[in-house]
Amino acid sequence: MSDCRTCVIDVGGGQRGIFGAGVFDRCLDEGAAFDCCIGVSAGGANVMSFLGGQKGRNYAFYREYAKRKDYMSLSNLLRKGSYIDLDSIYGTLSNEGGENPLDYDRIASFDGRFYIVATDAASGQPVYFEQKDVPRNDYRALNASSCLPVMCRPVAIDGVDYYDGGVADPVPLEKALAEGAEKIVLILTRPTEFVMDGKFENVAAKLLEKKYPACAAALRDRPRKYNEAVAKAKVLAEEGRCLIVAPSVVNGTGTVEKDDAVLEGLYQEGYREGERIKAFLRSSCVTL
Repeated sequence: MSDCRTCVIDVGGGQRGIFGAGVFDRCLDEGAAFDCCIGVSAGGANVMSFLGGQKGRNYAFYREYAKRKDYMSLSNLLRKGSYIDLDSIYGTLSNEGGENPLDYDRIASFDGRFYIVATDAASGQPVYFEQKDVPRNDYRALNASSCLPVMCRPVAIDGVDYYDGGVADPVPLEKALAEGAEKIVLILTRPTEFVMDGKFENVAAKLLEKKYPACAAALRDRPRKYNEAVAKAKVLAEEGRCLIVAPSVVNGTGTVEKDDAVLEGLYQEGYREGERIKAFLRSSCVTL
């Protein structure tokens, strides 16, 4: 690895994650690489396809597969208790022999570090799944990281229930710094001036608190964590240590957005904005 440690963080955001898919596709086209990759929720899926060198793979998930009823639908919610069938996304479609499998061998050959962020439902604390926690044809870490509270049943791994990583650590900037990152690319799926107000979190927390009170508390605290992390990233950006890549507008684009024009616009903007990354990584390192 280079002495100048680099890290990319993709915070996800459901279907808005197509913006990050565009960013990573630009990185693949231009040969931009990182020593450490951290993905939250849909950002974890983006990271895995990036490490697999699979340009355009996630684009199909956002644009095509998300329209399938067995992927994301009210019928899933009624029949299975989850609006999004995570086993379909990260199992049926992604395993070897599936319709769009991950290139596991290439992912396993990555000589850096990658983390998929999830939230322990019982403790409300973040959990950082590593490469060793993602065996071949077992992508439950991605299920856990993308498990939206209320919309999905928690994902159980080895007897532990998990929810979306964005609950406990929506912008894992401190994790990147703890890993020794000197230059950080932060991929957001909302404009940089966006301030999270907590309206959704408060409603969802009320539905969670009886069974998972600590997770509900973490969900209520999510806006503060998000806003403070983005504010810190802006300071690091002024110091040349962080590059924030974010869409200019999202126009109300939701977590389960299916509008083709909206999604295509986000992807194309992500691809354009990704052009800035390689030059940023080549610029002089800053000693922390």
